[in-house]
Amino acid sequence: MAGYVCTIAGGKGGVGKTTTAVNLGAVLQEMDYDVAVVDADLGMANLGSMLSVEPEKSLHEILAGEAAVSEALTDAPGGLTVIPGEQSLEAFADADPAKLRKVIKTLRNAYDVVLIDTGAGLSHEVAVPLGLADGIVLVTTPDNVAVGDTVKTAQLANRIDGTVLGAIINRATRHTDVASIAEQMEFPLLAVIPDDPQATTEEPLVLNAPESTAADAYQRLTEALEGVFFRGESPEVDMETILDDEWFRDDTEDHSDVDDDEDSGGVFGIFN
Repeated sequence: MAGYVCTIAGGKGGVGKTTTAVNLGAVLQEMDYDVAVVDADLGMANLGSMLSVEPEKSLHEILAGEAAVSEALTDAPGGLTVIPGEQSLEAFADADPAKLRKVIKTLRNAYDVVLIDTGAGLSHEVAVPLGLADGIVLVTTPDNVAVGDTVKTAQLANRIDGTVLGAIINRATRHTDVASIAEQMEFPLLAVIPDDPQATTEEPLVLNAPESTAADAYQRLTEALEGVFFRGESPEVDMETILDDEWFRDDTEDHSDVDDDEDSGGVFGIFN
């Protein structure tokens, strides 16, 4: 059976698409699935540098017709297999995004899950991975511009018959208005990932700082997505938003009188 292809996308750069792909992949790998992560951000590739790996060949060389997929497969922390890209303008100019289709077809026949990390914006190189995916996970930060760009990315995906599973809000704090952001989305809110400045900067976070709140969020999100990837579950029907009030509480505060019932706003009650 062919593997599941999930594209990680978002309209704005720097929102955490690569971090999300790496951590979802690492958790799935720990769950005994064979996972490949592809850096399809052709203009600003950073998967290799994030994981401190140096591939023999890059995705750019594959897309330029100068290498085979097998030559670019690179071992990464946590047992992941990755295909990093290059950062030079010359490599970007020579890469043909249309050839990504053949790359993903090859990988889906060899791996249980293929995660495609994309670039920002609404370009052709972004549209191609959206159209190749079985499901698309959108990533945004609470920033208004990032949220708006994420909605536009979803609209682009819909125009090319892509399937948007939902979005995650990355780097959220206790002051993030989650409810307001969710109202702007015409798709499920899958998870809220807390901003965790005390966590390690070494990725995958779930392996290097497993006790951190952000790692907990990625772990729970991946466990929920397993049902979507492999059992045909629907995010809208079978998933609740991954969000825990405790991730956002200040340990120095007294919460003995906090009531998490409906009157206090439930899990969204702290975001005000």
